[in-house]
Amino acid sequence: MSDRTPETAANPDSARASLEALRAEIAKAVVGQDSAVTGLVVALLCRGHVLLEGVPGVAKTLLVRALAASLELDTKRVQFTPDLMPSDVTGSLIYDARTAEFSFQPGPVFTNLLLADEINRTPPKTQSSLLEAMEERQVTVDGTPRLLPDPFLVAATQNPVEYEGTYPLPEAQLDRFLLKLTVPLPSRQDEIDVLARHANGFNPRDLKAAGVRPVAGPADLEAARAAVANTSVSAEITGYVVDICRATRESPSLSLGVSPRGATALLSTARAWAWLTGRDYVIPDDVKALALPTLRHRIQLRPEAEMEGVTADSVITSVLAHVPVPR
Repeated sequence: MSDRTPETAANPDSARASLEALRAEIAKAVVGQDSAVTGLVVALLCRGHVLLEGVPGVAKTLLVRALAASLELDTKRVQFTPDLMPSDVTGSLIYDARTAEFSFQPGPVFTNLLLADEINRTPPKTQSSLLEAMEERQVTVDGTPRLLPDPFLVAATQNPVEYEGTYPLPEAQLDRFLLKLTVPLPSRQDEIDVLARHANGFNPRDLKAAGVRPVAGPADLEAARAAVANTSVSAEITGYVVDICRATRESPSLSLGVSPRGATALLSTARAWAWLTGRDYVIPDDVKALALPTLRHRIQLRPEAEMEGVTADSVITSVLAHVPVPR
């Protein structure tokens, strides 16, 4: 358990310091991946969800488990497979022969951090079972809505190089993810550090033995969310966000640009990043810093552009270079 008091946890400055300490705490289990850690914290502050994309073996699962352990949050993992049913995620009604009544058995979605592993390996019907949970923070079983815990975050993973036997996420569901974070292969030195830790007895299934302890909790998140909500945004910054999103809709490389929901998401993530970096107002650099992870999954390339090697990231980078920056 954490040794913080409710008073310090409720203080925005203390909450910021606690969330900043997450990097060092998670680094006890995961080498590198600072940007992914930051993205997960931003999503928690914005009450959003994250799509983690990376090849197998880059510590995506370990990253989510270490984050949960560092935040005193409950976490569950679902391995998405072709035969997974919606009720396997949300829960179902179970008949009790003793009482002759049906009782609700909660599914793994009733947690704080849900790791949806290889979400694109399950059919659309099961993928869509998460839509209500992600958007409404509840699941409806037999006509009865049941609220999910708060905080609640879905961290879904997908493999970017293996497409056989997968079901690509529809645009409507992709748009429900606040951020799409890429989890890259480690650098040579980071990989050496990983092997050295394992040679010294590191067990990724025993985070307590690795020294990972809670450095923040739900009260810190609540205080931080309130502070982010009070982070001021000027009319110039709002216009800058809108201009970036509108420019994607006019790009000749795209068949689908960023929707107004995407613009709202970019403004939210920029506010969270501004607060995390110690400011109570948003500057253009905050918008630029979060533009790629917030927008890359909300645009769709034209087939001819894709054949020419154009990527979503390169289109967004080009847009940022050409949209006038407010002074």
